[in-house]
Amino acid sequence: MADADADAAPPVRVLVAEDQTSVRAGLVLILRSAPDLRVVGEAADGEQAVALARELRPDVVLMDVQMPRLDGVSATGQIVADGLADVLVLTTFDLDEYVFGALRAGAAGFLLKDSEATELLAAVRTVARGEGLIAPSVTRRLIREFGRVQPPGLVSRPDTALLDTLTPREREVLGALGEGLSNAEIATRLTMAEATVKTHVSRLLAKLELRSRVQAAVLAQEWGVSAPPRRP
Repeated sequence: MADADADAAPPVRVLVAEDQTSVRAGLVLILRSAPDLRVVGEAADGEQAVALARELRPDVVLMDVQMPRLDGVSATGQIVADGLADVLVLTTFDLDEYVFGALRAGAAGFLLKDSEATELLAAVRTVARGEGLIAPSVTRRLIREFGRVQPPGLVSRPDTALLDTLTPREREVLGALGEGLSNAEIATRLTMAEATVKTHVSRLLAKLELRSRVQAAVLAQEWGVSAPPRRP
């Protein structure tokens, strides 16, 4: 039993940034119900979120976009730029400029505010694993909206010539990201190990100078990059 405990993965450390006290308390209560997650801090505004991220170095910051002093988009940009944590943004999808801004800032994922508790827990775990595309339903809705609106400056778009720097396998992985697939789903689709998928994702993000898988997914949609079809 002792050996098993020693091999157990440490809990995911989460910082909750939400200005409404009752909402924040509810989020914390849900997160604390999961033994593999640990709330290490709470922030009531964006400035406090950045300061606590620097101090506590959480694995994931659960970030509301509308907050006083420093909005969630700006706070996300600072946290991501400094490599402090991955950021999971809470959104209602009714204020496009906030969602677009969070994408430009490098948010690792987006979660609807009215999501069920199980969806919240799953989203935090997914982002903590380095998979920023969360639930396919949320991801595909996000990609569809961005594809419909296509606001200027959505991300710092790489020149399409950079596609030529990707290997054929990396292009396939990029196409799979555009479909909102997780690493495990990509591994199944492309018949490769999940660890290999992670390597390809890291390399293509570096080559395309992107901050997140969500940005890569949007570009895959815009550039028309597709993955091999599912096998029957």
